[in-house]
Amino acid sequence: MKNNLSKLCSILMLSFIIFSCSYKKKKGGTEKKPSSIALEQTAKIKLTKAPASPTFPDATLLKSGDVVITPTDSTFTLNYNFDVKNYELGMPTEDYETRGIANSKRGQHIHFIVNNGPYVAHYMSGIHKDMESGNYVVLSFLSRSYHESLKNPEAFHVENLVVGDVKPTPTDLTAPHLFYSRPKGTYTGDDTNKVMLDFYLLNTSLAAEGNTVRATIRGKEFTIDQWASYYIEGLPMGETTIKLELMDSEGNIIPGPFNLTERTITLSK
Repeated sequence: MKNNLSKLCSILMLSFIIFSCSYKKKKGGTEKKPSSIALEQTAKIKLTKAPASPTFPDATLLKSGDVVITPTDSTFTLNYNFDVKNYELGMPTEDYETRGIANSKRGQHIHFIVNNGPYVAHYMSGIHKDMESGNYVVLSFLSRSYHESLKNPEAFHVENLVVGDVKPTPTDLTAPHLFYSRPKGTYTGDDTNKVMLDFYLLNTSLAAEGNTVRATIRGKEFTIDQWASYYIEGLPMGETTIKLELMDSEGNIIPGPFNLTERTITLSK
């Protein structure tokens, strides 16, 4: 009788231990491994340098006069005016039909970026924007009709801007900065076959043994050592997260408010 009772107790104790371990594992969870389909999709992703584009070497973008800041009931309206030379806003870039990427039917434009947020495309030299009080870094640069930035030294404008009655906390605009530009938003139809990656650099160059940009696309890492636009191919339908980081030669992120950015885009047939 005692032996049977002892065996029963042992069985109950072993069952309790197994149940406890199983419960803890479920409760605590385990790191979810990517499915074989997700891994296969990621493996197909390619990043290649885009072919050369029309350069517009004499194109310039200069701010015309001071920014006019007009208070409204709860925000402020900013009025920028730019002087654009040797570049036609609103015209298609001549090689757009050969690129095989998303193109704006409204033509060439200005990318207007505030604090490294998603750009707004402007097809005229006057820009109006509502903003709350605060400290801002405003970057503007000329863009081809397929949203590829002109990287000419005179084709951009950047400045610190104080809006409203706040203490100025300017960003050091002499330091290295990385601004995210493309890809952006939702891509449909043939535009999903090839998606352009483009960014804007200030006060730094890229080189294999120097500073680089690390692009992480659906978890797959690419090292970029030339400032150029790139084509992403092999993306699956649905959402894709893209992370850009400005790295030094030792593999560290260079300090700065904009040197690490993540964006999510959507591809849909």
